[in-house]
Amino acid sequence: MVAQVDNTNKPEIIYPDSDGNPIADNTGQFRWIATIKANLDWLFAENDQVFVAGDLLWYPLEGDNKKRQAPDIMVVFGRPKGDRGSYQQWKEDNIAPQVVFEILSPGNTQAEMNRKLLFYEHHGVEEYYIYDPNKNDFSGLIKHEERLEVIEKIDNWVSPRLGIRFQLAEPELIIYYPDGDPFSSYTEERKRAERERQRAENEKQRAEKLAAKLRELGINPEDI
Repeated sequence: MVAQVDNTNKPEIIYPDSDGNPIADNTGQFRWIATIKANLDWLFAENDQVFVAGDLLWYPLEGDNKKRQAPDIMVVFGRPKGDRGSYQQWKEDNIAPQVVFEILSPGNTQAEMNRKLLFYEHHGVEEYYIYDPNKNDFSGLIKHEERLEVIEKIDNWVSPRLGIRFQLAEPELIIYYPDGDPFSSYTEERKRAERERQRAENEKQRAEKLAAKLRELGINPEDI
């Protein structure tokens, strides 16, 4: 006789959306997290199958709510955009984030960063980038076979997955889009958009003045 297993008393496993830690410890760290995340959003805005997140808890294993990390920025190819309380990998076709970024603060310890490296290496991250804005120190690791290995020549390195280029510069790192334009902050984008709006307005005014002058001379601008 086969007895059916009773799962009614099995407690539900909760996967918290927060680990209680702040997104950033200081304004510089937050600025870099926000800038990289926003620019990656813009870069992949037209690709519905690229999910970009900042400070989102990633649970790689179903049934284990202790094993988790919240990368400052993570990029997942093959998963749709959309809001999530956490990234529960078994609900995402078991696709691990392929690219992660960590922006360091003075509060980060070497032991903590070692644990993160082991976690990312063990759970399938392909590219791992680390930037310390206080020291202007940038490094990266890339998956080789089953290990994340240090990228020796990181200056002008182009990410295989993202297509972006990293340039070591002073006073801070410069990141370039595949088309060569540099990453910019939200404020810089607003200023750029305002300049473009003003330029378009000036061109419109010049065109209207020219059309008015032509009409004074008895010429219909539409006939030109």
